[in-house]
Amino acid sequence: MKEKVDLGIWSKLTQAVVALVAVAILVLIGLTYLPLIHQNERMRREIDRLQADQAKQEEVSKQLLTEVEALRHDPQTVARLAREKLGFAKPDETVIRFESAVTNLPR
Repeated sequence: MKEKVDLGIWSKLTQAVVALVAVAILVLIGLTYLPLIHQNERMRREIDRLQADQAKQEEVSKQLLTEVEALRHDPQTVARLAREKLGFAKPDETVIRFESAVTNLPR
């Protein structure tokens, strides 16, 4: 039969040292991965920002494609833009242009 030998305080100290070493190892692992966790959070925020920017750019792209298709296939759109941007007019139209007055002239 085995008898338990009471080692007194050494048994409790050994258990405490083992527990402290285990805690120290866990803390060291945590401190090692903490910068990676912060980097991951920053990258996730950057990904979210870029995805939002991509969604905006896709919306702009859709609008531009719609305008291009209208210019290619709709003669009324071409005529309207020519009248607005270039100042063209139909034979029976009168073009009136309003210019803003220059108030701050350099001396």
